[in-house]
Amino acid sequence: MVDFALVGGLLTVIFIAVIQLTLVLHVRNTLIDAAASGARYGTLADRDPEDAIGRARELIEGSLADSYGSDVSVGESTVAGVRTLEVVVRAPLPVIGLIGPAGLLEVRGHAALAS
Repeated sequence: MVDFALVGGLLTVIFIAVIQLTLVLHVRNTLIDAAASGARYGTLADRDPEDAIGRARELIEGSLADSYGSDVSVGESTVAGVRTLEVVVRAPLPVIGLIGPAGLLEVRGHAALAS
């Protein structure tokens, strides 16, 4: 009986940790994809950088809670000598209950600008 309680408790903690990690990775990957898609959308010939913000927010709010798309910014940067449009998304780290790290996720998406 004692063995079952000890092993059951340990397995429960491991299971919750795996669920937490899976949730964080899902949110991170979704934000990265939305930032990159927003950057590519903003570099189209008939679009401007503000359209990149709207597209990134639209993708984030369609996949996650609205609060994850509230802090999206855009700017220009240089990556490997190429001018790029950079979309930066800052979102809260998803936490199940009180378990896990607190803080922010910051992801960036880039797309080359036409010369």
